[in-house]
Amino acid sequence: MKTVQISLNSIDKVKSFVNEITKFDNDFDLVSGRYVIDAKSIMGIFSLDLSKPIDLNIHAEDDVAAILEALKPYIL
Repeated sequence: MKTVQISLNSIDKVKSFVNEITKFDNDFDLVSGRYVIDAKSIMGIFSLDLSKPIDLNIHAEDDVAAILEALKPYIL
């Protein structure tokens, strides 16, 4: 598992983030404080405090580099 900090501070960023992340078959969790939600759930993302950076847990072994490349615009 790899963890990175991301920023989703606008509605357009959230939409494009979900579109990118759903291209992968792996599991992704967003962690904000004590809340953990599925990163592929657009409704779940909007339930978080998006004004602060959010931790993204990537549950992948092999294609982590491709995932990080696709998510580069959101990573802090």
